[in-house]
This record gives sequence, C-alpha cells and structure tokens, in this order.
Amino acid sequence: MNSNPRSRAQKRARPPNFFFLILGLAAVVIPIIAALMLYEIGNGSLSSIDAFGVSFLFSSDWIPNPPNGGPSILGALPSIYGSIVTTALALVLAVPVSLGVALFQSDLAPIKLRTPSMFMIEMLAAVPSVVYGLWALLVLVPFMRDYVNPQLKSSLGFLPLFTGPTTGLGMLTAGVILAIMIIPYGSAVMREVISAVPRSQREASIALGATNWEMIRTAVLPFARAGIIAAVVLAMGRAIGETMAVTMVIGNVARISPSLFLPAETIPSVIANEFTEVAGNDVYLSALFELALILFAIAFIMNLVGRVVINRLSFKVRGELPA
Repeated sequence: MNSNPRSRAQKRARPPNFFFLILGLAAVVIPIIAALMLYEIGNGSLSSIDAFGVSFLFSSDWIPNPPNGGPSILGALPSIYGSIVTTALALVLAVPVSLGVALFQSDLAPIKLRTPSMFMIEMLAAVPSVVYGLWALLVLVPFMRDYVNPQLKSSLGFLPLFTGPTTGLGMLTAGVILAIMIIPYGSAVMREVISAVPRSQREASIALGATNWEMIRTAVLPFARAGIIAAVVLAMGRAIGETMAVTMVIGNVARISPSLFLPAETIPSVIANEFTEVAGNDVYLSALFELALILFAIAFIMNLVGRVVINRLSFKVRGELPA
C-alpha cells in the first residue's frame, strides 16, 4: 500500500477521466474539420484539375460559357494576382498603423483614454464585412475617385502603378478597405503581446537613461517581435480571405495590370459572384472549387512561413539556436 502523502495528494488533484475525454475531443475537432473541408474542396476540384491541369494556375482567360458553345476556358491567374496584390497593399497600409495603435494603448496613452480607445478598436473588429463594404461603396469609392487617385496620378503618374482611369473602383480601393478592416485585429493582438513584456525590462531601460521612445525601441519591440509577426500573419489571413467588402469595391474584372487604379478580382470575389451561375456546367463549378483549394493552399503556406519566422525569432529572443 502506497502511503506517500505526496502521491495521494497528486492522485486526488488529478482531473476525472471525462475531463480528459472532453479536452481530447476539443483538441482533435478542429483538425478533423479542416481535413473534412480539404477533402470536400479537393474532391470538388477533380473535374477542373483533369480538364485544365497545371495550366489553370497560369492562364488569364476566364470564359465559362463560350459563345460558340465550346468547352469552358478558365484560368486562375487574374484572381490569384488580385488576391496577392490587395493583401499586400492592406498589410503595407495596416501594419504600421496597427503597431502605432498598439504601442499607444499599451505604453503611451493616459489611463483615462486607454480604455475608451481599446473599446473603440474592439468594436471596429465586430463590424460585419458587408457593412464595411457598403460604407466603402458609398463613401470610400467617391473619396478615392475625386481626391486620392487623381492626386496620386498627378504626382506619381510616371509609375505604372498609378496610371489609367481613376474611377474609384480597383485594387487600391480594395486594399484600403482591407487595411481598415484588419487594423483592429492586428492592433489587438500586438497590444496584448506588447503588454506582456515584463515591466522590469521597461524600468531597467528607463533607469539607464532611455527616453520612452528609446525604451520602446530597445526593450519592448525586440522582446515582442515574435508576437508582432504572429499578429501580422493573423491579419494577412483575414485580408486574403475577405469576400463581401472586396467584392463591392474591386470592380470584378478578370485582368492582370500593374495599375492599382484599374478594376480586378480576387479569389473570394470570383467565388461569391459566380457560384450561383454554374447550373449545368460541372467544369465551371469544379473550377470554383479549385479556386477555393488554391486559396486554402495560399493561406496554409502563409501561416507555415509565419510559424517558421515566429519560431526563429522566439529562439533568438531566448538566446538559443533552432535545431
């Protein structure tokens, strides 16, 4: 008989078996759902893969119902290009603002202002995307058309990025609305990460004579780099998968152009616009499934790269070397 008081205490403190069962189910349910989604999307893509092969990724034509009654001619390159460009624009615009908001709320804001500003940012994160899209269509598109785009064209028109008609509908407007939408997500995560930096690091930096900005640059940001990268990856995943707001302002034209002013399309906007038009065309429907599979793969690759970067930065912060 085991009379060790420590063993008896550990046994009494051990959770019941059903608790382990619940935790185990919770741990596996998300991978199972992801695997089922991937299976269904991949199964639906088989007809398109058989019909177009690898050329689907590199073709710019999108003619689901040719006028002569021939087979569909479909290519994903314009939508892939539009998704990547609008996501990159959103990150370029949103990441500096998100980091600034996070630093302000965690280290610089007065106590009376900190809580209201955090509430406003969290409230923006809860606004449905269709509301953002409607606001963008009624307010942002005219503003871009009448003020921002003409100014960019007059000052930077020698660059291919800022040429063409300034209708307000296009990749630049889509990138701007995406940036507005992902700022709350990025800033909320960055704020929590920055707030988790030990107070002793801040106090040590100030004690050595650093100003607030020097303290943030030398003591806070290096410690929080991994978490900031994680916030960027989260915002990137939110941006590349956004559907309604982008669909309402990007123009929805299958085009590859260096100009940010011209209408384009993204993978989510193509799926949202055309999913109801595929009746009787199995290859067309399968092509939309393949677009979803490509979007799944892009998101997976982005998260994998972000995870690798985060791991390397975490090792560097701890003074270790990755295996």
